[in-house]
Amino acid sequence: MGHHATVISSSEKKREEALEHIGADEYLISSDATKMREAADSLDYIIDTVPVGHPLEPELQFCEEKGLTTLIQVVKMDYINTAFERLEKNNVRWFVVDVAGSKL
Repeated sequence: MGHHATVISSSEKKREEALEHIGADEYLISSDATKMREAADSLDYIIDTVPVGHPLEPELQFCEEKGLTTLIQVVKMDYINTAFERLEKNNVRWFVVDVAGSKL
């Protein structure tokens, strides 16, 4: 789609997969402060897919400095049917289901 994609990970384990199989243009190790600083001005969007709790301060600081805001709406499980209805009506583009915060 013409984007320059950078994968940021905590280790070298996924480098080959990211570059050769997924097609990322760059691969950075998140603990390499120098490389992360160098890349900061080249990032327009961040898609955070980490499935566990982790500090968001570096990302939140980056977003604040760049004036970036979220495109998602967080919803609880009891709102899921309404969320799908809104999606069908194109009333919302992205939503994330807060399973942990929902009463199941």
